[in-house]
Amino acid sequence: MLSPLAAFARPDLKAVKAILTDIDDTLTLHGRLPASAYRAMEDLHEAGLIVVPITGRPAGWCDHIARMWPVDGIVGENGAFYFRYDDGLKKMLRVYGQPADMRQANNEKLKTLGRRILDEFPGTAIASDQAYREIDIAIDFCEDVPPLPLATAERIRQALEAEGATAKVSSIHVNAWFGQHDKLTMTRRMLKDCFGIDTDSERRHIVYAGDSPNDAPMFAFFPNAVGVANVMPYTAIMPHLPRYVTRAEGGDGFAELAQALLEARHG
Repeated sequence: MLSPLAAFARPDLKAVKAILTDIDDTLTLHGRLPASAYRAMEDLHEAGLIVVPITGRPAGWCDHIARMWPVDGIVGENGAFYFRYDDGLKKMLRVYGQPADMRQANNEKLKTLGRRILDEFPGTAIASDQAYREIDIAIDFCEDVPPLPLATAERIRQALEAEGATAKVSSIHVNAWFGQHDKLTMTRRMLKDCFGIDTDSERRHIVYAGDSPNDAPMFAFFPNAVGVANVMPYTAIMPHLPRYVTRAEGGDGFAELAQALLEARHG
């Protein structure tokens, strides 16, 4: 059962070291990044918390985010890689879960599979950000096409998995890839590599914020996970739920979470 964010005890809030967050419909609101969410990231970063978006969005976007946003790195394409920009050295660290030759071979298989999915599910499209992806394919069912039912997205996921791909449903896309990587595995690797954080022993000091079914493994692993309010329509189909939920949706909900974290640190 979801508890309101107000039930997140102040001592537990104060002990948080890192905030991990989905982007679409968690940081964004109605498809845009509101000032409240960007400011929240900046305030958290300046307060000394580790801030890392964990997203299904493509490598091209992740390069920009790692460079330009007030974050400490990013995990992209559902765990295919992490990027971290070193401001001092003016250098981007890029770590992938698969070698380059494997990524190329898998991409060719995904292109063929994607064409089949579009034929089988009229009204879908290859996501408009596909040109900037390196590892996965994204099937758009809700972003730049007239919204299709969530049940259709689930059927697309099943069709992709029947071909041996891993597939996840977000609030806007069905993402698919070949390989064993996922958001949680790459997140744990990044936190260890870059910050010396052992997530097994420190998971209670890490908050994950999300909104949709592909966040369920993260909700399951992090005991103090938080859903923004628009997670509610998905609760019936999610195997794992966040512990807490904000009052506000999307980026405004993330800002609500950030305020609670900051008030606990400085109050």
